[in-house]
Amino acid sequence: MRDVTPDTSASGTDLAPTVTRHRLRVTSWALWDWGSAAFNAVITTFVFTRWITSESFADPDLVTAATAEGTTGPASAELASTLAQHTAWLGWGLALAGFAIALLAPALGARADGSGRRRRGLAVHTAVTVALSAAMALVRPDPESLTFNILLGITLLALANVAFELASVHYNAMLNQISTRSTMGRISGIGWGAGYVGGIVLLLLLFVGFLNPTVGWFGVTAEDDTHIRAAILVAALWFALFSVPVLLAVPEAPRSPTRAHLTFLGSYRQLARDVRALWHGERAVLHFLLASAVYRDGLAGVFTFGAVIAGGTFGFGPADVVVFAIAANVVAGAATFLGGFLDDRIGPKRVILFSLVGLLACGIALFLLHDGTRTMFWVFGLGLCLFVGPAQSASRSLLGRMIPPGRESELFGLYATTGRAASFLTPLTFSTFIAVMGAQYWGILGIVLVVGLGLGLLLPIRVPRRAPLGDEPAP
Repeated sequence: MRDVTPDTSASGTDLAPTVTRHRLRVTSWALWDWGSAAFNAVITTFVFTRWITSESFADPDLVTAATAEGTTGPASAELASTLAQHTAWLGWGLALAGFAIALLAPALGARADGSGRRRRGLAVHTAVTVALSAAMALVRPDPESLTFNILLGITLLALANVAFELASVHYNAMLNQISTRSTMGRISGIGWGAGYVGGIVLLLLLFVGFLNPTVGWFGVTAEDDTHIRAAILVAALWFALFSVPVLLAVPEAPRSPTRAHLTFLGSYRQLARDVRALWHGERAVLHFLLASAVYRDGLAGVFTFGAVIAGGTFGFGPADVVVFAIAANVVAGAATFLGGFLDDRIGPKRVILFSLVGLLACGIALFLLHDGTRTMFWVFGLGLCLFVGPAQSASRSLLGRMIPPGRESELFGLYATTGRAASFLTPLTFSTFIAVMGAQYWGILGIVLVVGLGLGLLLPIRVPRRAPLGDEPAP
């Protein structure tokens, strides 16, 4: 990235178009995060995944019998076993998706860096994510074909996860195009914060328009779970709408004279050479990729299993979970905006360390107070959300500051790869603690363990100093 400090001899009028263009690019870039909340909040966290592993996709006769006999009895045990099996299918599907991402992300990132096709890669993979998300509205809880619909939904979700993560590689790499090292934390925080605010707005719209009323907008009702399917379709349209501005406002990255003609297989050979070069010349980057992979999986676990813990341990109903999700996004979004400014003032590593310590404190408190009221989950659950956003945003910022110029997409591809490579950790520890101890709340310690391990790996890493850059973006 070149020094783009403005010429102070230029008039304010001359600088105005550049500043205005920069603000437009940052806003357009952040709107992609705003739109992607449709996938993160609605598809993968609070609506679709919860729905497809719920009683809607179990034998109706079995559900009726289990309801009649209460929490104990053979029907209840069989229903629990069925839902656990569906959850396992979901896990396998997402595991396969993670494996595909680990294989594809770094190679596609390296090619995008060299060929100057970063924006095109973002457009293609975002479009695929939107199309697959919209197709999830075709999944139906039909008693005659429950297994088919479950597997269809999991397949669509797994493929959409692959497309979304590949789109994120190109999107994250654009951070270096619209910021300097002195503004990177602030702008990264704006993007993450926009994602949380977008999630709030969308969840509110879906809750009021489809998920809560007896008869929602356009006459949608809960019959055949049409209200949920309508919410999924609206989420796909939301993502499509807000993904357009970044494609129009942020210019394409320049071609690399040394990497412009990499073939797909050649990109892996180049990747191996790049990793060796990092080991010899930028070892701290590799150490950070490892540490962040561990603690980022713990961060993901907070949201992945948060709804499960809220329902199973603290007695939250489906509507309660959505209300909590809205509040969680408010807290996480506000904290992320603030964390972005702290990032530029005290450095991203300090923000990450403080956030991880806060997560550990809230997680342990939630575990110790598991037999308390819902208020305990509201207090310490929101406490967890307070620290997740800043840690996520500062991690992206820290990597951006550590990356050698010209290798943004490639190393953000490795960022995605290492994150997916460790994605089994939290599900494994969460499930193991529950299986061994026999109660769901023990899974909280599984999440805490992964976050603590990541914190331990991050502590000794020394962040390399790069040459300072100007405070204005490239025109």
